[in-house]
Formats: sequence, C-alpha cells, structure tokens
Amino acid sequence: MALANGLLVHDRDNWAAAVRGVDGELRIASGRAPRVEGVPALDLPLVRGLVRLGEAFVVLPLIRRRLPEARFALEDRRALSVAAASTIAIAIARRRLRSIWAQEILSSVGGLVPALVILRGSRVAVWHAVEHKCIAAYEQGGLDAVADAETMPKEHERCGSNLVLPLILTGTAANVLARRVTGRRGLVTKTVASALSIGVAVEVFAFAGRRPRHPLSRAVHAAGHWVQANFVTREPTQGDLVVGRAALEALARASGAGISTNGAPPPE
Repeated sequence: MALANGLLVHDRDNWAAAVRGVDGELRIASGRAPRVEGVPALDLPLVRGLVRLGEAFVVLPLIRRRLPEARFALEDRRALSVAAASTIAIAIARRRLRSIWAQEILSSVGGLVPALVILRGSRVAVWHAVEHKCIAAYEQGGLDAVADAETMPKEHERCGSNLVLPLILTGTAANVLARRVTGRRGLVTKTVASALSIGVAVEVFAFAGRRPRHPLSRAVHAAGHWVQANFVTREPTQGDLVVGRAALEALARASGAGISTNGAPPPE
C-alpha cells in the first residue's frame, strides 16, 4: 500500500512500513499483521474478500501508533474538499436522471473520481510506483534484485486499480437490484449492496489473477493498467526507491528467516 510519504508492505503474518519524515530522514517500523482465523465461514466466496480487505485496513492504526510520521493517501484538506464537491455534484446530477441504471452508473463512476484526481496530483502516485517496482523486482529475484527496481515497470498486474472495473459493474448492478427489490435507496440498502458488490469484485479480481488470459481477466487488467498509467503512478527517483527497499528489508526481518519466494505469496 502506498502511503503519502512512503510504503507499507505485508505478508500473511507481518507488516512493515518505511517513510520519509519531514526532516528527510528515513523512519521504519514493523509488527504483526492482524488476521481473522479459525472461522470456516470467513473463507467462503464473497465473505473472504471483505474479511481480507478489513484486515488490511485494521493495520493502519497500528502503523500510526508505531510510526507517527506515516501519512495516509487521503489524509489532507484537498482530499476532503474534492470528495465533498464530488458528492454534491453527483447528488445534483442524479436528480436530473430518470433511469435507475443511469443514476447508479453515475454514482459508481463518480465515486471513484475524487480518489483518481487526488492521486494523480500527489506524491502518493510516486509511492505507488515505488510499490510496484519494488514488488516486481522482489518477485523476480528476491531482496537482492530490489536494488535494480528502477528497471521495473511502474504498473503491476495485481494492483488494486484492477478492482476499478469490477467495482463499477458490480456496484451498479447491486444498487439497481437492491432498489428494485426494496423500492428505495436507504442506508441499510446501500450498505448491503456495497458489501455484496465489493465481495463480488474481489472474487473477479482474484479470478483475473489466476486466469490472466481469460477475456474477462484481460478486460479487468486493461482497465487497471489504464488507470495506473494515467492516474495513480508516477516515476520515482532513486531516493524514493531506497524507501521501498527499506520497507521490504524490514518485512524480511519481521518474518524471521526472510520472505520466502518459493511458493509463498509475495508481500503486497
């Protein structure tokens, strides 16, 4: 995960983060990653995606406690201003549309605009590219290869941007279905529809990773690559890549014998 001033990486059991403080110095911290285990139902399709995403967000307050210098991607006044303006604009535009499908497509697409606008003009895009380059180098040759991460592409096939197309499609469909069934668009209806759409989108994301040559997977990755190339990544400097390497090295230390490259899932 790209931070506003550095990088967070994690494997199954541990997390590590490295950031540049306001004084330019490198700050590093690591710890155990919280996981929900022992409940068979949590590994069911749809449910498992929500659980794993929830685990990723639970890490954030732990990082802030261990690494107070860390700053998160949407943690600024500009982000709040853009989000508020987008919400108002969507609400006004929705009232002009009579079609339920048009209203929900507008909401799904418009809800992503603030994040893309903010990321495109911020340093987060640089740290996002650091994430992709360092992870790609690590996957090809382990920690030693991260020293040459600048040669790696700044786009990555497992980037969360590959959720954009699935979220737009599943979010639109889920909200339309919920409104047709319940006859309204209340808070409970929206919450249930959002949970369902996220669960389905994560399953599509996972499917695309397992079967990259499938037509659906190609469409998902094409949309994600376009978002990465045009909005959410920007070429980093060698100094930025040093921070990414420090995060991976800290994760290897937290994991004991190091991060395995032999069949174990790589850090994300």
